[in-house]
Amino acid sequence: MLQVRLPLRGLQSSCRCLFSNTAPARTYFSAADQKPEQPAELEKMTPSFAFAPPPIRDKENLAMRTYRPITPGLRHLRRPVNDHLWKGRPLHKLTFPKRGHGKGGRNSTGRVTVRHRGGGHKRRIRTVDFHRKEPGPHLVERIEHDPNRNAHIALLTSKQTGKKSYIIAAEGMRAGDVVESYMAGIPKELWESMGGTVDPGVLAARTAWRGNCLPLHMIPVGSLIYNIGLRPGKGAQLCRAAGTYGTITLKATEQTTEQLEELEAASIEEGGKPFTLQERHKLRLLADHVTVRLASGEVRLIHKDCCATIGVSSNSYFKYRQLGKAGRSRWLNIRPTVRGLAMNAKDHPHGGGRGKSKGNVDPKSPWGKPAKSGFKTRPKNRINKAVVIPRVRNQGKRRRGYN
Repeated sequence: MLQVRLPLRGLQSSCRCLFSNTAPARTYFSAADQKPEQPAELEKMTPSFAFAPPPIRDKENLAMRTYRPITPGLRHLRRPVNDHLWKGRPLHKLTFPKRGHGKGGRNSTGRVTVRHRGGGHKRRIRTVDFHRKEPGPHLVERIEHDPNRNAHIALLTSKQTGKKSYIIAAEGMRAGDVVESYMAGIPKELWESMGGTVDPGVLAARTAWRGNCLPLHMIPVGSLIYNIGLRPGKGAQLCRAAGTYGTITLKATEQTTEQLEELEAASIEEGGKPFTLQERHKLRLLADHVTVRLASGEVRLIHKDCCATIGVSSNSYFKYRQLGKAGRSRWLNIRPTVRGLAMNAKDHPHGGGRGKSKGNVDPKSPWGKPAKSGFKTRPKNRINKAVVIPRVRNQGKRRRGYN
């Protein structure tokens, strides 16, 4: 016989004592709180060299921390969620106090050369290694916050020498990772595993990992890199801010260089002319340099022996933060920026007058230099150039604006 289904919801609300030992009632929750069931045994997969994707730019799923507005300064405060950062102090021997290092925007003579600087919290400057010359594996001990930059830094310990150093952390780098620098050359073990010759596929799979530092000619095309050097033997200078990266778009190889030489020899045999000095210089320039496209769209030729680190610079959500109040900006050594229109006439060319008026004056800088109207805002080949207007005949009548 079919049994009558009892109304459990009504019994739960009226006779709670009968269901005291049962599971609690279902509560409302969002889809984001659901966690997929993880299998008992996770398969160990070997990650590829391209496992450092560009940062996610979906503003709807930003990992930002908000605060309950118990004070006005917390109402609009937004911070990236970085729970993996080290909570303690930095390594003391790798820091030194920031005293007299231009905190007020003044030069050696005491004059203000950079405006809107001054005050700020007391800091210690972290000594960051931008050269990465020491070979061998390095263990990432922890990820730290650096008050002198917007990207995070990682504390490394060499497994061979035990020496500690700071580097700019890559996005996704955590404590326990192992990174290595190949600026001193290919290790002997890796060289023997490739059979004494350079195999591009094996070399990329073994070396091009997130956080590893390599010369540009060892990095495969299409990889995302940061901490890019501009001169051989010098440290990193480009893509050091939070969330920045570049992409290798073109790289010359030994085979392409040999093909160019064969092409020149074939053109001479067919009766053609040999390459000129300009053509040879251009081909040699392409053979010795790597084409890198920056996030701004700029394309640069950088020498193939310059250093670069695989991945994206850490703290990519930094640009979405909100300070929340003016005092937090003062803690960061930033003074207020006053508009020239709000100043007096003696303080700025736009000052004075009644209301929102700059006194019928062309836009100028605080020192009286024109700020617009073509002054240092257009290329030099377009400044003070006479525009040639063709002469047009219209049935013997001179039109206005033509000779």
